[in-house]
Amino acid sequence: MDSRTNRKSLKKKKKKKSKKFRLFILTFLLLLIGTGSVFAYQIYSEARKASEKIYEALDLSKLKKKPHEHIEIRKDPMTVLLVGVENQGIADGVKEGHSDVIMLLTVNPATKKVYMLSIPRDTRIYIPAEGRKDKITHSYMHGGIESTISAVNELIDVPIDYYITTNFEGFEQIVDSLGGVTVDVPFTFKAQLTDSLKWYTFHKGEMELNGNQALAYVRMRKSDPRGDFGRNERQKQVLKAIVEKSTSITSLTKLDDVIARLGDNVRTNIPPSDLLSFVYLYKEMKNVPIENLHLKGYDDYINNTYYYIPDDQSVAEINETLKQALDKNPTSSYTQNSISEDSQSSN
Repeated sequence: MDSRTNRKSLKKKKKKKSKKFRLFILTFLLLLIGTGSVFAYQIYSEARKASEKIYEALDLSKLKKKPHEHIEIRKDPMTVLLVGVENQGIADGVKEGHSDVIMLLTVNPATKKVYMLSIPRDTRIYIPAEGRKDKITHSYMHGGIESTISAVNELIDVPIDYYITTNFEGFEQIVDSLGGVTVDVPFTFKAQLTDSLKWYTFHKGEMELNGNQALAYVRMRKSDPRGDFGRNERQKQVLKAIVEKSTSITSLTKLDDVIARLGDNVRTNIPPSDLLSFVYLYKEMKNVPIENLHLKGYDDYINNTYYYIPDDQSVAEINETLKQALDKNPTSSYTQNSISEDSQSSN
């Protein structure tokens, strides 16, 4: 009788312990899910607010060459113009600033081809909104992004489907929100920081940079033996570091702050409904090597002003390459010629 009572007592204790353990697990899971839900909601909330801020449709009436229609992001070839705007602002309803960084990205998901063309800021080109030839960096101040797109199209004869602009303050804030970025400095040099105007030394090899240092790193060109082309390579390097860090699992807790910074400083005509497709496209193609196209030309002074004069043959070859890349149904392969600069991957 005593043994039976003991067994029943032990069973009751086990049941109580089991119930307590299950209750603990359930409570833990609820807390975990609840915390995740709050975090997910914060991300969603920030993304929604940011997407509403950053979306700015193009005024197609100002463009001679219209974007492709009905693009399926993960299937169709497309172009994206990346523009870094210096001293961005609005005065009397007119956008001000210089298009200091101009990069044209061409992506074909079907053929797994990605090309990037950096256009030097001093490139002399006809600017329709200005009505004369000038440095392409001045295009933005004569009509905003539409003016810059039109100027690019005077040089590169392919439709520009999407654009993304950011100002330098936003660039700094995004890097700082990520806790800095790591870059492999190609050579030792000094550059002036924009906030303190102090000179900072970048040493050859891997360095961790904060936002202000990263901005000085990508803007320096006078001490670079390759001039604008060396600067363009450093810009691509930092852009890659930002994208990789912002999409890493370790940056998830910083993502809401990064998204908020994007909303304050970035503008694009990518519809909010398509942003997720771009994220998926990046994941699918992040290991595809980017072929860097080199716009050949020569230095010249006109009325005591420095310009970079693009070579006609180089322009023609780049146009042919990009038109082939944007062909949905390429009939034949072609041999890449001297326009690829080292065909190196920036991924």
